[in-house]
Amino acid sequence: MTSLTDRYIWAAVRTVPEAQRSGLEPEIREMIEESIDVRLAAGDDPASAERATLTGLGDPERLAADYVDRPLVLVGPRYYLEWLRLLKTIAFISVPIAAAAVFVVQLFTTGSVGGAIGSAAATAISVTVHVGFWTTLLFVILERTGSTEAGMEWTVDRLPELPDGSRDGRRSELVASLVFLAVFAGLILWQQVRPAVRAEDGSGIPLLDPALWTSWLPWFLGLIVAEAFFATWIFRRGWSWSAAAVNLVLGVAFTVPALQLWAAGDLLNPAFLDATGWDPGVATEGWTVSTIVTASVLVLAVWDVADGFLKAGRASGAASPRRVLADH
Repeated sequence: MTSLTDRYIWAAVRTVPEAQRSGLEPEIREMIEESIDVRLAAGDDPASAERATLTGLGDPERLAADYVDRPLVLVGPRYYLEWLRLLKTIAFISVPIAAAAVFVVQLFTTGSVGGAIGSAAATAISVTVHVGFWTTLLFVILERTGSTEAGMEWTVDRLPELPDGSRDGRRSELVASLVFLAVFAGLILWQQVRPAVRAEDGSGIPLLDPALWTSWLPWFLGLIVAEAFFATWIFRRGWSWSAAAVNLVLGVAFTVPALQLWAAGDLLNPAFLDATGWDPGVATEGWTVSTIVTASVLVLAVWDVADGFLKAGRASGAASPRRVLADH
């Protein structure tokens, strides 16, 4: 054998721990010699036999990794499912909370809805990257060290419940959604037609700025109708990734303009505030009504969007278990 074989062996053993090199080197050398001898007996010349043998063995680093049972992936099949479950769980919890917190802080420190949305989006991207990096790094370490954490072993106790894919199981959600939407739309109309606050001349004073009837209030009523159709769609078809995306669009279409109007002071009727002497910006025990309303609306919106994607994930992950069993 020539220096070509020595170079191959060196390329293989240099990638394994020092303690394993002494045992690995003779094994590889012996395997190479046996393969070359077979080729020589078949009539190959020494140079061709050596080159063909090394070519057939492939990448020396991959050969060494197979010998010492070292994974050549970041996260192999041993931990992949645990990695994926933990990654999705942390991302679904941390990303919306971080983005919502930044949005609220930026909205009340800068007063710019657009700037707050941009900061929230940048934060969501940053948190997603960090969650992906640190979670993956944890499992890379587990993969390389061979550690086995208590509780990571799969048992039948961790089996998920079968989803209720029948319409009967979704009927209560449809009824609740339609009732809520009807009440919401009714309140918007009622505060205009039969306002509770009266002026000195006996005329009613609506809660919402009447000027919004030429712009945003029809938009919100249209979204309520769209939400009713969407709830019916969910009842008929069930949750899916496309349904979750539509739910996200509807949530953004309502939440962003509503918060923008609220932050700018254009949502409530100035005459209503004058008649009642109420100022949402006045602090009470360190909190203003404006801050509480904004935070509450944002938390509810984020939860609604996250819940939609969680339901879509469960539906896609366990969709049609009967069909899966039938396929087997």
